[in-house]
Amino acid sequence: MAILYAFGRGGAVIALVLLVVALLKQLITMVGFLLALVKFAIIIAFVAILVMIALAIFRDRSRHKHENSQA
Repeated sequence: MAILYAFGRGGAVIALVLLVVALLKQLITMVGFLLALVKFAIIIAFVAILVMIALAIFRDRSRHKHENSQA
């Protein structure tokens, strides 16, 4: 009976270690996914700022062209 008790105790420890490893693996995957989302959001914000700057330049040139043609 002592052998079965030892195996049972060792099995519980191994199961606990495997559970921790699986949870850490999922945690690492989730953190990686969240970091990828943050990077994607930064890229989208950067592109949006560039587009806004380009539109502002285009509007300013169009406004100056319109003012010069009326004068």
